[in-house]
Amino acid sequence: MSTAVKSYAAVDLGASSGRVMVGRVGPDSLELAEAHRFPNRPVRVPEGLRWDVLGLYAGVLDGLRAAGPVDSVGIDSWAVDYGLLDADGALLGNPVHYRDRRTDGIAEKVWATLPAGELYAATGLQYAPFNTLYQLTAARGSAQLAAAKRLLLIPDLLTYWLTGRQGTELTNASTTQLIDPGTRDWAYGVAERLGVDLSLFAPLRRPGDAAGMLRPEVLEETGLTGPVPVTAVGSHDTASAVAAVPAGRERFAYICTGTWSLAGLELDAPVLTEESRAANFTNELGLDGTVRYLRNIMGLWLLQECVRAWGEPDLGALLLEAGKVPALRSVVDAGDAAFLAPGRMPERIAEACRDSGQPVPATRAEITRCILDSLALAHRKAVEDAQRLAGQPVDVVHIVGGGTRNALLCQLTADACGLPVVSGPTEAAALGNVLVQARAHGLAGDLAGMRRLLTRTQPLTRYEPRGGTRRWQAAQARLARD
Repeated sequence: MSTAVKSYAAVDLGASSGRVMVGRVGPDSLELAEAHRFPNRPVRVPEGLRWDVLGLYAGVLDGLRAAGPVDSVGIDSWAVDYGLLDADGALLGNPVHYRDRRTDGIAEKVWATLPAGELYAATGLQYAPFNTLYQLTAARGSAQLAAAKRLLLIPDLLTYWLTGRQGTELTNASTTQLIDPGTRDWAYGVAERLGVDLSLFAPLRRPGDAAGMLRPEVLEETGLTGPVPVTAVGSHDTASAVAAVPAGRERFAYICTGTWSLAGLELDAPVLTEESRAANFTNELGLDGTVRYLRNIMGLWLLQECVRAWGEPDLGALLLEAGKVPALRSVVDAGDAAFLAPGRMPERIAEACRDSGQPVPATRAEITRCILDSLALAHRKAVEDAQRLAGQPVDVVHIVGGGTRNALLCQLTADACGLPVVSGPTEAAALGNVLVQARAHGLAGDLAGMRRLLTRTQPLTRYEPRGGTRRWQAAQARLARD
């Protein structure tokens, strides 16, 4: 292993913002600094909700300019969405946002050809209305899809613009519902039965694979001195975040928190049972042959939308007031698709409580507490179900991502699960991104070694559960009845 310290640029794109982080990695050191942060604002046009992917790419270039000399670049982002290219490699319109309504009712059309149980047994992917498979089905017959010669998932699209080379990174491809989690290759039978042309996809890449070099035009625009390689990382941000869970030998569950909460276990093999499908667990691929067995929960999107509706009040003060509100007064199903679309979130949460016969939260603090209690309850349910379905008990829950800044949510999750919670690192996706690049260049070991380095170098906070879990069990039962 090399003893030099090297610098890596991690492009980490979330649903509401993007950032370019610079990680400096040595044999026993890991430092991360923000070079540039930029907004990610979807745009509603007459045909629907779209990503401003050109604005994102401009933010990436600005970030690489601010990063200064780096030894490699890696890109991770959210999953499922894609751009279509024509025969000349030009983008055919802005990518459709996963919250767009075009996939409403599409899953039922897919299941009419390939029943949901068979689809799950072949791909292991939970039902979500925006899975790439459903997006492609919704796009069938459109002029754009008819003209398309290549489909690139979002991080692969940006990598193509940086390098001129096309590929499909595996961890993100595993969210398309077109990958067999057992073979870690395309689910050819599924694609054939549903009429999906797999030749649209570029060849698969694995985390750590070389993805090309920055083009001369990119070097000129960013001021970087070449050659600068681009390395395929766990390009699904959750894959990178799970790689950065600072776990030791203990049996652990993880919760990647941010706009979404992704809660589950790291397994050696997928769980493809009908019971698992009914519980809406997904089998996505991670580093080194691992499976991310998890459930998608709406996450802090609920609070983000409320804060936006309230005119961006001080979040710290809001959480302080929410901490004084009695626990579990009202809860909602944080995974309910009714909360997927933007707009009127405070009113929708109040309506859900009213419809279920619970006290209606009236103040901002009460609504915030309802959201956080509901998220903690959803975390408890996911961790509980994952252990049962996978037959793998856990001793500790690791929370990584932006939600680690929310101490109240971390404590409530410990209380709800009845397990210690270790919180941190906050920039888990960027750290996982950096460490895969470093490993590809001889500066980090295997997954366990990467996690030991994180444990030694990153600030972590431990939350012990308070009291028993009886009231959380009662709230969970009440929610199930409603």
